[in-house]
Amino acid sequence: MTETTTKASTPADGRCTELRMARDTLRGLRENLLTGAFAFRPLPPLPTDHRLLRRLPDRVREPARRLPHLAVLGLALFLMSVELDSRFYSDGAALRALLLGVPLIMVLFRPIGAFWLSIGGVFVSAIVAGRDWGNWPWTEAAIFSHLTIMLIVAYRSRPRTAFDMWLVTALPGGFFLLVAPGYATTNVPLMLILSGLALTLLLGVRSWQDSRRQVVEQGAVVAEERSRRTLLEERTTIARELHDVVAHHMSVVAIQAEAAPYRVADPPEELVAALATIRENAVTALTELRRVLGVVRADLPDGLRLDPEAPQPTLADLEELLENVRRAGLAVESVRTGSVRPLPQGVELSAYRIVQEALSNVLRHAPGAHTRVELAYVPVGLGLRVVNGPPGEPVKESPGSGHGLVGMRERAAVLGGELDAEPTGDGGFAVEVFLPVEPGPVPDGGPA
Repeated sequence: MTETTTKASTPADGRCTELRMARDTLRGLRENLLTGAFAFRPLPPLPTDHRLLRRLPDRVREPARRLPHLAVLGLALFLMSVELDSRFYSDGAALRALLLGVPLIMVLFRPIGAFWLSIGGVFVSAIVAGRDWGNWPWTEAAIFSHLTIMLIVAYRSRPRTAFDMWLVTALPGGFFLLVAPGYATTNVPLMLILSGLALTLLLGVRSWQDSRRQVVEQGAVVAEERSRRTLLEERTTIARELHDVVAHHMSVVAIQAEAAPYRVADPPEELVAALATIRENAVTALTELRRVLGVVRADLPDGLRLDPEAPQPTLADLEELLENVRRAGLAVESVRTGSVRPLPQGVELSAYRIVQEALSNVLRHAPGAHTRVELAYVPVGLGLRVVNGPPGEPVKESPGSGHGLVGMRERAAVLGGELDAEPTGDGGFAVEVFLPVEPGPVPDGGPA
């Protein structure tokens, strides 16, 4: 019983599918070629960065953006003159020239309307020419004009529009073959083959351009996301290091607040309560800092997870860093000017990391180059300059991830400083930084 029902319903389902396909085809044709057929859609000029305009002088670049419009206009005038001079189709030559030239000019402003006007021109031309044609219903000029219109409309419309135009183009020849068979040798098959090949080639090129554009856009998105991730990673690393600085000072505050009542005989209860509140707030702040730091470290890649027990370096450790770089084969000299003094721990840490990253960049990008590290102590801050000459050895492909300059800029920005990094005239590179420091005594716990 089930098999009988299935076999009986198959033809009906097939007919429903065919009817549905026919309805979809008619609906698509109506949407693509009938709805808003004569809407004003002018052909845009070439973009200013088009490859055809890049080598042109500035004074002619703007007028040259209308080259497609001039080309279509010139083609229309040429085909009209060819149609007027035709020796084979003399009947109604002026009318036929007008019917192929006007749609070709009109396609610059109302593309779909120009296509319909070109189709209508085929009917009129076939009636005017009558039986004297050797090929029918298109002349050679009309074929070229209609193909150009179809290609322009297909390039500016949805891909489905190309198929709809190709289908409509078959109607004139089919109509005349039905109503007047044997009048002439028809060139409808030739027109359909040429238009089909041309539209297929155009859609292939357009699809390739769209794919290429999507790849470029996706590459830009990936590059932007990579840059953003790099920035976040550097900020996370800086936050982890500055956490240690803040935690150190908060620990000093908590310890001193706890020990202060024992340094004074019979301290007032108000003072004891105030110191207890200070210690409690300091301990709470330390707890919150550790909790936040735990989240930050959990999000870091394995390569960025630093030893939480390792002490943060200061400028007092700079000579050891320079010695390690010298052992790696880099000639480095260090110069300090001004009154050397201890600076806030955050400033010293950032200055050390900037010098460390700058020297790492020299080792990667300029091996064997002579390098100079300059520290200038001024009353309002610290000036830092790392400059290297041209590489003294062959430069290998760099394994760096591009984080260096981003990290240095972020470290300077955290402290309100400025950083400049640019090539020098002799083929080297210079990194110049200024880290501001508010005048005043260094808090307890600062570097000795």
